[in-house]
Amino acid sequence: MIDPGRFPGRGKVAVLRTTPETVLQDVGRAMQLAGHREALPQDKRTLLKINISWQQWYPACSTSPWQLEGVIARLLQDGYSDLVGAHNRTVVVDAYVGEVNNKHKLVTDKHGVPCVHLYEPEVEWVVYEPKQPFLVLDKIFPDGVRIPKLFYDTNIIQLPTVKTHVFTTITGAMKNAFGGLLSERRHWTHACIHETLVDLLTIQQDIHSGLFAVMDGTFAGDGPGPRAMRVHEKDIILASADQVAIDAISARLQGFDPMSIPFIRLAHERGLGVGDPNQIEVVGTDISGIDWHFETAETFASRGQKLIYHGPLKPLEKPLLQSPIVPWSFFASRAYYDGFWYPFVGYPRVKEALRSKWGRLFDEYGDVPAYIEPLYPPRLALGAAAGAAAAGLAVLAAQKFGRGRK
Repeated sequence: MIDPGRFPGRGKVAVLRTTPETVLQDVGRAMQLAGHREALPQDKRTLLKINISWQQWYPACSTSPWQLEGVIARLLQDGYSDLVGAHNRTVVVDAYVGEVNNKHKLVTDKHGVPCVHLYEPEVEWVVYEPKQPFLVLDKIFPDGVRIPKLFYDTNIIQLPTVKTHVFTTITGAMKNAFGGLLSERRHWTHACIHETLVDLLTIQQDIHSGLFAVMDGTFAGDGPGPRAMRVHEKDIILASADQVAIDAISARLQGFDPMSIPFIRLAHERGLGVGDPNQIEVVGTDISGIDWHFETAETFASRGQKLIYHGPLKPLEKPLLQSPIVPWSFFASRAYYDGFWYPFVGYPRVKEALRSKWGRLFDEYGDVPAYIEPLYPPRLALGAAAGAAAAGLAVLAAQKFGRGRK
């Protein structure tokens, strides 16, 4: 168990400027500056929690191949021999497709790192016995919070990117644990997502032998993350053993007050890490005065979700999202993001990003050209867009029904 008040690297974050030519070495150097060897016992298995926010490649959306390879190379050089990549699935993202399109499998195969897909039948999930009261998880899952058994007594390295999020303002190391530790019913927690992330960090500090995070800000995204973002080249790598601190520094770089973000503030107040930037030691690059002026935004899909989680549709949350009719929401999400947004908005942005220095690196990575074609050809995308519109009308009808019940 990790003592949240005294773990190595608490309140320390490494930030480095990087280039496509030096990024692998810079990832390793950031890890060293942040003290990965002190934080991660070498005699334990080390899980690499790869982030796939979309099975399409979209800049700043998912773990980058150079982020993953830099971490693996540093660990192997330092004698960490038992490495395992960990993937989760969401109801709208196929991790098997995503690990290929995002070139994760290319990297793990190159270095002989096996990967586990946590949702497969052979992976055992067990009920976690909390050592201290939860904020919300016991109320959301009264039958018990189930987590992967293989996570116990292992190191874990979270591999998020620097980006905004429609529900949590920013997403980073703490949010990256969301997919791995909770089952596909994790969407039940969105109405109280900030408290959920704090509960998950409490679980991590209880079950893992070591925690660490490496965050990629070579591409960074603002707007309606974690997928439909505006893309920026920021040339930054962050590393820390303190998930609260690395998220706080990422938030500060993006232009947000970390302590105004509930999950960071709550984790700081509970002593799980350091969220106040004035109390965080930043090593490597001087970030004083940096403010990227990022903003959050909404999509058609996120507006509909918030009507259910926090708006007039709240009374219908259980029948809409926790009943046999819940597939309507999965279809609506896939139809909007994969059927409409990516072909007509995201795809042009991706083609433009591929002309940038980091885009060229991705396109050339592993001598395998980037696969960026839409999941649906344009003619099918139009049909899917029509499906998204139909789903939207269903939400509006449900909204009217919800108001009528008041």
